[in-house]
Amino acid sequence: MTLNDLFDTIQARKVADPKSSWTAQLLAKGPEKCAEKFGEEAIEAIIEAVKGDKAGLTSEAADVLYHLMVMLAARDVTLADVLAELESRQAQSGIAEKAARS
Repeated sequence: MTLNDLFDTIQARKVADPKSSWTAQLLAKGPEKCAEKFGEEAIEAIIEAVKGDKAGLTSEAADVLYHLMVMLAARDVTLADVLAELESRQAQSGIAEKAARS
């Protein structure tokens, strides 16, 4: 499964019966709940990274990617939007990009 496939599945769940899937339930609770779940998963991934648990980090990273995409879908931001933003940043260095934000 690619990230595009996963995002397409998440998008399809936006109109699904919340009783039919975890994703549909999460989306039905609104963008704030989706953001909260993303934050929880990010913290769990950080903990596994600090512990040096490769298997744990791998599992939590999958959760982070999933919950990030659910959060994006809840706010009608597409994976293509995010990828386009990343592509636009390739032309400049990370240091220059950070400086431009200040």
